[in-house]
Amino acid sequence: MRYIVPIALALLGAGAISTQANAHAFPTKASPPAGSTVPAPKAVDIAFTEAVEPSFSSIVVQDAQGQRVDTDNLHAASADGLRLEVGVKTLLPGTYTVTWHVTSVDTHKTQGSFKFTVQP
Repeated sequence: MRYIVPIALALLGAGAISTQANAHAFPTKASPPAGSTVPAPKAVDIAFTEAVEPSFSSIVVQDAQGQRVDTDNLHAASADGLRLEVGVKTLLPGTYTVTWHVTSVDTHKTQGSFKFTVQP
């Protein structure tokens, strides 16, 4: 009987570790926001649900013709590793596509894309 509590605590702890290990980094917020119409930004910033590795991640911004318009200077935008940012060239009015690929600190990979429009 005296072993039931330690065993139960150990199982609960193992479940918590297992849940954490299966997590993936997904966007929680972007600037400019997905689907928005905004003045021309100087950068694209994406916050994720868990820390990501900038060295193994990318954010690419393309114009409507598929030309890359980011400055290819991806970097962590927060000390906790939850945000990545890439600068962009001077953006003309039009629609832009942001494509992101990230590797979280636990090595899980996720990817996605969204669009935003620069107003005239």
